[in-house]
Amino acid sequence: MAKNRNTEQKIFDAATELFLEKGVDRTSVRDIASKAGINLALMNYYFRSKENLFDAIFTNLVKKNTKDLVKILDSDLELGEKIKQYVSAYIDILLKNPLLVSFFMAILHRSREKITEMEVVSLLYGREKFTQQIVDEGKKGNIRRTDPTHFYVDMISMITFPFAIKPMIMDKNELNDEEFIAFIEQRKEHITEMLLKSIMPC
Repeated sequence: MAKNRNTEQKIFDAATELFLEKGVDRTSVRDIASKAGINLALMNYYFRSKENLFDAIFTNLVKKNTKDLVKILDSDLELGEKIKQYVSAYIDILLKNPLLVSFFMAILHRSREKITEMEVVSLLYGREKFTQQIVDEGKKGNIRRTDPTHFYVDMISMITFPFAIKPMIMDKNELNDEEFIAFIEQRKEHITEMLLKSIMPC
């Protein structure tokens, strides 16, 4: 039996919606099959397990949404402009795909080894050219000498953490969805400013 792209997409869409609504652990294969309007046997034929489907969705989301990030980090842009563009592009991706953060955390909670097995995850982490640029700019005295790993972790944390605690931020500040988006948009400039200040030469 040949696999049908429409059926596969229906399974992807159903699983993505359920994972977002109920969480990965509380979503069963039967739930996904029911929402996709297919029988359990067909569901198993396409993906065999929920774990396989989860990995496929995460990999697809990362590949589809990190091309621009990789392009920015690997570009010849001046460091400050590169940071500004990266922060803005990453936030735009997460506004469109809030699942990326929760999926990544779900993988970490399931198995730390899983992260190293998934080559696609490397696209979300620092790039060699960006790392070397930070080192070189420090040696030239254009920025203070900075550990690239610490800098990258700081940058990623400031970008992603508000999405991880979105319900808390919305509840504490009595924000609706539109107001939360506005708050996140404001953080583009705020994060960039904080990061650039952190590496200014003494």
